[in-house]
Amino acid sequence: MRRHRNAKIIATLGPASSRPETIRALFEAGADVFRLNFSHGTSKSHRARVERIRQLEVETGRPIGVLLDLQGPKLRLGKFDKNPVRLNTGDTFRLDLDKNPGDWTRGPLPHPEIFAALEPGVELLLDDGLVRLQVQSCGRDYAETEIKVGGDIGDHKGVNVPSVVMSLSPLTAKDRRDLAVGLELGVDWVALSFVQRPDDFIELRELVEGRARVLSKLEKPAALEKLDEIVELSDAVMVARGDLGVELPPEDVPSVQKRIIRACRQAGKPVVVATQMLDSMIRAPVPTRAEASDVATAVYDSADAVMLSGETAVGQYPVEAVAMMDRIISRVECDPHYRRGIEATTPGPERTTADAICDALRNIASILSAAATVTYTDSGFTSLRAARERPEAPILSLTPHITTARRLSMVWGVHSVQIEEVENVEEMADKACRTAVAEGFVEPGQPLIIAAGTPFGTPGTTNILRIAWVED
Repeated sequence: MRRHRNAKIIATLGPASSRPETIRALFEAGADVFRLNFSHGTSKSHRARVERIRQLEVETGRPIGVLLDLQGPKLRLGKFDKNPVRLNTGDTFRLDLDKNPGDWTRGPLPHPEIFAALEPGVELLLDDGLVRLQVQSCGRDYAETEIKVGGDIGDHKGVNVPSVVMSLSPLTAKDRRDLAVGLELGVDWVALSFVQRPDDFIELRELVEGRARVLSKLEKPAALEKLDEIVELSDAVMVARGDLGVELPPEDVPSVQKRIIRACRQAGKPVVVATQMLDSMIRAPVPTRAEASDVATAVYDSADAVMLSGETAVGQYPVEAVAMMDRIISRVECDPHYRRGIEATTPGPERTTADAICDALRNIASILSAAATVTYTDSGFTSLRAARERPEAPILSLTPHITTARRLSMVWGVHSVQIEEVENVEEMADKACRTAVAEGFVEPGQPLIIAAGTPFGTPGTTNILRIAWVED
C-alpha cells in the first residue's frame, strides 16, 4: 500500500480506536504511525493494541511504526475543601507543602522541586494558564503569591512554571515501568516528555540501549535555549504545542514552531507537529477552516509528520480525521508553491560523503526525471540523509531489518520495504529495480537513482551512487 504523499500521519490510539477493524480503517485512511499515550490506559490495553498493529502489518505487508509516549512528571495541586474555589485578581494566595485541603487563601502544592526553583517575580500558571500567580516571596516549602489573573481552581489542577529550570528528572517511576513494557512489546519510538536540557536524555538512552529511537517533546521554554544541542542528541523532535502553548504567549508559538522545524531540517532529524491540529473533529465530522490551514502550514514548512491526539483517541470521527488530514497533505503537496518553498528552504549539504551522495541523488533524479530514488540502508542513516534533501522523486528505502523499516515510517517521503540482505552492488541494483516495479514506483525503461553504503551492514557509510535502468 503506497502513500502518494510525503508528509506522514501519526494517529493516537485510545478508547475510540482500539478495535482491530478501527485500527485497520485508520491505516487504510492514511495513518503511518500509531501513538500509544501512556498517560492513559493500562499495560494490558497497550499490549493488545500493539498486537493488533503487528497483525495488521502481516496482513498488509507494510511496516507500521509504533510510538510510545511517556507521561513524564505531572505537576499538580493537591485537594481543596471546596471544589472548585474562587481566586480573585489582586488577592494573595499561598502555596505550600502542607497536605491539608486548601481554600481561597492557600493551596497544597506537593512538589518541593518547584519551591527549590522559585524566586520572587516568577509566574506560576494553574489549570493550563487560566489562573496566573506571581511569586512575591518564597522558601523551600512555601511561596507567597499575588493573583494576577483570577478564576476557579480545584483538585489536582495542573501547574506550569515556564521561566525556571527545575531539578527534576523527566523520567518518573511510572515512566520507567512503562518504558520496560514498551521495549518488551517492541515499540519503534519512545517520546520523552518534560525535556528541559540536553542532559535529560542520558538516563533514557541508557535504559533504551538502542532498542528504539528516542524522540524529544519540546514543550518547555527552557528547552528552546538549548535547541540545537537537544536536536543533535535526539533521533527526532516533536513540537508539542499543548504545554508549549501554555507556557509561551500564544502569539509566540507559530514562530517557535517554524524555528524548531528549521533546526531539525538543518540537522536532518525528523520533526513532528502535534496538538489540536483538527481538534474540532473530536465532536464534528469536518474541521474548522483555521484547523485545515494549521495542518497545511506544517506541511508547507516541510514537517516530516503531523499528529492527531484526541481526534483519533477519544473522538467521534477518528477515521474521518485521518482521512481529512490525508487530503489536506495531498492537496498542499500538489500546489506548485509547495515545491518552490521546499527548494528554497532545503539546507545545503554538509561536507560529508553521505551528504555529497544524497545531494547528487536529488539532482540526478531531477535531471533524469526519475520516477523514484532508492536508498539501501542498514540503520536508516542513508534514508534519513536522503530525506533531508527533500527530493522531488519519492524515496524507496530498502532495508534487511524490519525494525529499521518501521522506524522510517515517520520520515518525510520515505516508503520503506524490508528485503533480504544483499552481498554486492549488482545484487542490490537488481533488487532495487524489482522492488520498485513491484511497489508501483517505476515501469520498465525508467531510471532509478540508488544510494547505498559499503561495506553493506555498516551503519553510516553512505558512499555509492548508482543509476539503474529498469528492464522489461
